[in-house]
Amino acid sequence: MSPVTAQETAAQRAARAKVLILHLGVIAGLFAAQFLLPAYHMSAFTRIMVLAVYALGYNILFGYTGLLSLGHAMFFAAGLYGAGLGAHFLGLNPLTAFIFGSLAGGVFACIVGLVVLRTSGVAFMIVTLMFAQAGYLTILLFNDVTRGDEGFVLEATERQMTIAGGLIDLAAPHAAYTIALVVFALALLFCLFLVRSPIGRVFIAIRENEERTRMLGYNAYRYKLVALTVSGSLAAMAGAAYALLFGYVGATFASIQYSIFALLWVLLGGTGTILGPLIGTALMFYLVDASSEVTSSYLIFVGAILILLVLFFPKGLLGSLRQHRLRWLP
Repeated sequence: MSPVTAQETAAQRAARAKVLILHLGVIAGLFAAQFLLPAYHMSAFTRIMVLAVYALGYNILFGYTGLLSLGHAMFFAAGLYGAGLGAHFLGLNPLTAFIFGSLAGGVFACIVGLVVLRTSGVAFMIVTLMFAQAGYLTILLFNDVTRGDEGFVLEATERQMTIAGGLIDLAAPHAAYTIALVVFALALLFCLFLVRSPIGRVFIAIRENEERTRMLGYNAYRYKLVALTVSGSLAAMAGAAYALLFGYVGATFASIQYSIFALLWVLLGGTGTILGPLIGTALMFYLVDASSEVTSSYLIFVGAILILLVLFFPKGLLGSLRQHRLRWLP
């Protein structure tokens, strides 16, 4: 091995080590935060971590594969209703309901992907939006079961489970925070592994130049289907966790608003960055929270802040930081 090659290999190992330390440090910091944060902010971060899993899934499709979906709320809702209906009507314990909701969303994403990925560009955006609206209207149609926009609340007993002889109540703040952290940590590390794997490199190649990727012998359709299935599964995991941890299931989460939220979270934090979705979700959450205390027209204030952020940080906060300072960030 030449000295230059050995030096490059050492630099790559150092960069990988820094990346791993950073992401494990973020997880450790979130774990420690539950013992320091006031009750309100601990509850807020429980919600942020769950929604950040949704944003992580969206980022796999949009940030790394270059597919802009306007209907991702249908996968979040699939997990939400899969877990919620399973716990409420089928009597599934929370763990089984979570797995059921996640699998339901993943299978649904794969089936939808077989159709929508036959389009591209603006057509892909429109078709995903149409599927999402069809899903939203289906929820409203079966109002007797889903309770439509009103939604339904999971009973306290439906959010309890026994593991190794101990009772775990998902309504308890520390239990909810810990479970949200576990789900987020698993999703974060999985995404980190995925985007740095050969499959993730193909995702990025498709984003940069799909035609050239095909010329190199890769089946772009198959890889895009994998990306959409993974993305939908992560969104469904977030939906299932949301239903079980917060005890509410409603059609609002299937509306286009929640598809746009995922896009905004990723754009704010930085498309194509692993930690960007967490930063974007937290920033958006506290922007809405702070502005709603000042004025009832808080969306105008939030919109103005978002415009400024996009103007000065066109690649998102973490994306711009990576562009100018920390080029080793994944």
